[in-house]
Amino acid sequence: MLVRTDDEIYRVDSVWLGPPRATFPWRARYVSYGLGLLVMILIMFVQRRVGIGLDFFSVAWALVLTVVVTRFIGQRIDYERPLGQVVGLFRHEVTGPRRRTAGTGGVIRSSHVRIGPATRPRKGRGGKPQQQAGRRVQPGRREGRSRVTR
Repeated sequence: MLVRTDDEIYRVDSVWLGPPRATFPWRARYVSYGLGLLVMILIMFVQRRVGIGLDFFSVAWALVLTVVVTRFIGQRIDYERPLGQVVGLFRHEVTGPRRRTAGTGGVIRSSHVRIGPATRPRKGRGGKPQQQAGRRVQPGRREGRSRVTR
């Protein structure tokens, strides 16, 4: 038994075929016309900001770039992934958190380092370490351990 799905319904592109014998020489979906208009406005805005004047060649190159960009984006959108989802995915990719590769520290200065005697105790007479000021160790007792008497 063969079960037919409804995928053929969604595979049909919603294109404007126009009246008989007066169709466009290309097939484009409705979303491509709107997308092309937005891309054309964006490209011409960038051209003006860069300083390219409004003449025949600038409009022609804007039209060529519009067709290329619209076809590129149009290949990535379909009924399963509409234009809004592609734009949202692009926005999330651009604004998403990234792992930091640069160090977060600043300039290292040694002005806060105090130069003084070494931190290890010096050896006195007989090879024994000298006592630090204010601490006494009783003979026969180790430092840091208490002796339990019964």
